[in-house]
Amino acid sequence: MRVLILSITAGEGHNSTAKAISNYFTGMGIESTVLDTFEYISPLLCHTISKGYLITSKYTKGAYRRVYRIAENKQRNTSRYSVSNLANSVLSSKLRHFIDAYKPDAVVCTHVFAAQILNALKLKGVYRELPTIGIVTDFNIHPFWPDVAQIEYIVVASDLMEAEMRRKGMDVKKMLPFGIPINPKFSVHHEKGEARAHFGFDLDKFTVLIMSGSMGYGHMEEMIEQLDEVPLDFQIVSVCGNNKSAKEKIDGLKLKKKLFNFGFTTEVNILMDAADCIITKPGGLTTSEALAKGLPMIAMTPIPGQEDRNLEFLLNNGVAMYASKTAPIGDVIFQFFRYTEHRAGMMENMKLIGKPESTRTLCEFVRDLGELAPGYYDL
Repeated sequence: MRVLILSITAGEGHNSTAKAISNYFTGMGIESTVLDTFEYISPLLCHTISKGYLITSKYTKGAYRRVYRIAENKQRNTSRYSVSNLANSVLSSKLRHFIDAYKPDAVVCTHVFAAQILNALKLKGVYRELPTIGIVTDFNIHPFWPDVAQIEYIVVASDLMEAEMRRKGMDVKKMLPFGIPINPKFSVHHEKGEARAHFGFDLDKFTVLIMSGSMGYGHMEEMIEQLDEVPLDFQIVSVCGNNKSAKEKIDGLKLKKKLFNFGFTTEVNILMDAADCIITKPGGLTTSEALAKGLPMIAMTPIPGQEDRNLEFLLNNGVAMYASKTAPIGDVIFQFFRYTEHRAGMMENMKLIGKPESTRTLCEFVRDLGELAPGYYDL
């Protein structure tokens, strides 16, 4: 069996999801390949989309929020002659060459833009029998997912998204509430003391983990200084990723509390096991990892649009708190640690919506699709 995974570079979540799926397929003995769809079709287009997303979502948040809201309120696009479908039809010609050469038995799309291009091909009458699966990598339905009616299955983060799918006119029979696919290592739990000992943390002290996200949002050094003033005894663990400037600033802070500051690390899963809560942007992938770990969240600086919607979902389901300009992080962390019953309640709620086996469930579903029906190119 051979599976093609189509991704788009707009933030790292879509690519990370694609890699997690591909690696799991490899472990199952199934061949797969990840294709950055826009990079293959047009490197210039790929660069424009990637940089444009970073700039608009980080530096022009108000404009991005308004555009996203307009997209949410648009009418569902059902005409193959619409501007977007015609554009995707043009882009699809080159992708068709790759698909015909690779001859996949199934195609998985981790970004709606890739799903739109595949949808355009199906509207042309090709690949009608080729199983296709779209993956929604947030806790809400992006405005363009209702337009890809030719995609046979849609993976969503939770069955609680059924109401939204119905409201947006989508076929809920296509819904696969497997959860956002994450690296399977986040389904493996390490005992808290063991995880803390692994990094040399204080074994008996409350531990607050802070992550800035792959795109470097937020002012972590300011947040850490605020946490340092909270009259509670806890240790702080920060992960700056590839943000070297933030790491240097944090390394230079003079604090009363004990701080452990990391740059890029492949052991975020163990850091989560060592922590009592995580302060993070409400991106779909990181929050799914935290849910799998049963780690309560304090959300901050959401990207306008999809992360605003993620935040609403997480708050409404009692698994996160929110730090903002009017609810400073110091106040929120004080409230979080005040009542053990509240923390326990958040962790119980996480069991209801966490999907630690999301990647395994999806990959086994795709495998079963291949076993139940002959491959498209074997017909």
